[in-house]
Amino acid sequence: MFKMFKKFPTEPFIPASTMSNTTLNLTTNSYNNSTTPDGPRGPPLWYQYPECVVAPYGYVFYFTGKMFNLAVGTPCNVLVIWQIATRRSDVSSDIFFLNLAILDTYFCLMGPVDMANRLVLSSGRLWYFQRFAYGVKDLAPLFLVCICLDRYMAVVHPVLFAQVRDNRIRIGVSVLVWGIILAYGISKSFLGSLGVYEIFSGIILFAFAVMVFCNISIIWVLRRSVLGKEEMHPVKKKAFKMVLIILAIIVANYLPPVALMPFASYYSFVVYNCQVTTCVFCIMDLSSSIEPLLYISKTERVGGRCCQPSVATRP
Repeated sequence: MFKMFKKFPTEPFIPASTMSNTTLNLTTNSYNNSTTPDGPRGPPLWYQYPECVVAPYGYVFYFTGKMFNLAVGTPCNVLVIWQIATRRSDVSSDIFFLNLAILDTYFCLMGPVDMANRLVLSSGRLWYFQRFAYGVKDLAPLFLVCICLDRYMAVVHPVLFAQVRDNRIRIGVSVLVWGIILAYGISKSFLGSLGVYEIFSGIILFAFAVMVFCNISIIWVLRRSVLGKEEMHPVKKKAFKMVLIILAIIVANYLPPVALMPFASYYSFVVYNCQVTTCVFCIMDLSSSIEPLLYISKTERVGGRCCQPSVATRP
């Protein structure tokens, strides 16, 4: 019976009050309680499931991650948006970084709403907005794929890259990606994670495959370009580092939820729902802070000024 309560990425956990009513609705795979619109209300448990009283520390980590995203991720993403919007840059992938920062800012700002609904409100209507926010975050790797492909074209196919440097193409791609993300978010809001889990898994695996392909291709090209030379060209070296860091983000933040699913049946209910999933999906959410920090760290500024307009130095 415990398998019926398994949580799928990355929908927020069923509110604690779902466990207060022991009448299981087999059609919706949830409990009839305060999580449904206009349902009876009850005080939520901060560790969500009554069984988690013996191991609530996973939820401490989860809420700590939410606070970290709010305190660090929000200002960092706003800084990225401000940097890209206020300076002229010839880095083509900045358009994708801008869209990714906007997405992560929205997700970080939804953190307090998520926490308030889990800890205090337990409102069924708010869970629609929470699932939408998690759905938007699910497909954030699509912008990472765009960044990686942009660097791949610059290194592996420089002639073709020079012909398609028109930013209108990248704006069009961004609009298309936003359309997919919003459609997925709305679907998850109403269908829940079970209804879109296969889509989520497919996109994460697709993103991972693209990252690996881009890295192998760039490594191959760079190895050929440095044969007989003492040092790698700075531009190619910079592109290689960027793609490698993005691959690390995908592996560390997005692949674990998908890799975890085949082994769900090997865990007990308490271990899986109270410890494993809370930690895994909290790490996934932390990408909202890691991604803007990546952009800020790669920006080379003159004089070490962080919050003043300056010219980015380029080889």
